[in-house]
Amino acid sequence: MKALILVGGFGTRLRPLTLSVPKPLVDFANKPMILHQIEALKAIGVTEVVLAINYQPKIMQNFLKEFEKKLDIKITCSQETEPLGTAGPLALARDILRDDSGEPFFVLNSDVICDYPLKEMIEFHKSHGGEASIMVTKVDEPSKYGVVVMEEVTGRVEKFVEKPKVFVGNKINAGIYLLNPSVLDRIQLRPTSIEKEVFPSIAAEKKLHAMVLPSFWMDIGQPRDYITGLRLYLDSLRKISSPDLAVGHHILGNVLIDQSAVIGDGCLIGPDVAIGPGCIIESGVRLSRCSIMRGVRVKNHACISSSIVGWHSTVGRWARVENMSILGEDVHVGDEVYSNGGVVLPHKEIKSSILEPQIVM
Repeated sequence: MKALILVGGFGTRLRPLTLSVPKPLVDFANKPMILHQIEALKAIGVTEVVLAINYQPKIMQNFLKEFEKKLDIKITCSQETEPLGTAGPLALARDILRDDSGEPFFVLNSDVICDYPLKEMIEFHKSHGGEASIMVTKVDEPSKYGVVVMEEVTGRVEKFVEKPKVFVGNKINAGIYLLNPSVLDRIQLRPTSIEKEVFPSIAAEKKLHAMVLPSFWMDIGQPRDYITGLRLYLDSLRKISSPDLAVGHHILGNVLIDQSAVIGDGCLIGPDVAIGPGCIIESGVRLSRCSIMRGVRVKNHACISSSIVGWHSTVGRWARVENMSILGEDVHVGDEVYSNGGVVLPHKEIKSSILEPQIVM
C-alpha cells in the first residue's frame, strides 16, 4: 500500500521556524511534524510514502534518508517545478502511486495532526465500495471553513459548501483521503484543487463517502493552532496512559520531556509543554503551554508561556516570554527581558523588551 503526503509550500505562517527547515521538519511534540504521519502510515502496512514537494527538496531528502532506514519504509520525493495545488501533485506522482495491485492509496495534508485512525478508514472504504473516502471532523464554527454535507447513516457526500452563511452542517474536510487508483484518471497535470474540482465531481456521481474522525484534530500550520494542537495531542497521550508523559512533583498536567533534557531544582512545568532533546532548564523556571525545541537553554527563574522557542536558543535569567512569542533558531533573549508576542528571526540577540506583538528582523 502507498501514500502521498502533500508537503506543499513555504510555510510562511510558521515563520521564523520555517526559515531554518521546511515546515514538515519543524518539531511538534519532540519530533518532526511529518514523522507523526509516516509512523502512522507504517503502522498500518504502508510500504511506500511519496512526498509532494516544491520547496527545499534537498533538505527534505537528506533528512528522510535517515528515517527511511530507521522505519524500514520507502520514502520518495516528487518535486513540483511550479505549485500544483492539492490535486496536481497526484497527477505528477501518478506512475508511482499506480501499480498492478489496484489497492487504494492514502493522501494526507502535512499540517494535520490527529490520532490517524487509518485502519478504520480502510475498513470504511471497503464497506461502501465507492471511489474515494475522506475524513471529516466536527467544528464549532463551520462558517470559517468549507463544509461537507453528507448523509448521516451511509456517509455518502452530497455536496461541499464553502464558508456557509447559514448552517448546513458542522463537518469539515480533515485533510486525510483514501482513493482508488481510478481517481488519478480524473486529474490533469496542472494546478488543480482536489477539494474544489476533483471531490465535487466524484460526489456528483455518488462515489464519495466521508468518515467522521472519532477524536481530536488540528491543522497546526500556524503558531496559535500549533499550541492548541500540542494540548490536544498531549491530552490524547493522557487518555491512553502513555508512559511518555512526565511525572513528578514539579509537573502540572500533560508534559513531554525528552530523556536527554536536564531539569533544574524548583521548576514548575506544565500544563501542555514539550521539552526537546538536549535542553537545559535551570532552577526555578516556570513553563506552561509551550514548545521548547532541541538544544534550548532556559536560565534560572525564567518564565515561558503560550510560546515556541526554536532550536538552540537561550532565554535569560528572570526573562519572561509569553503571548504567542515565537523565537527562531539560535535566538538569545537577555536576562530580565520581556517578550510580549515577539516574533524573532533566527540568529538574533534580544537585549531590550518587546512590549507589543511585533516581528524582530
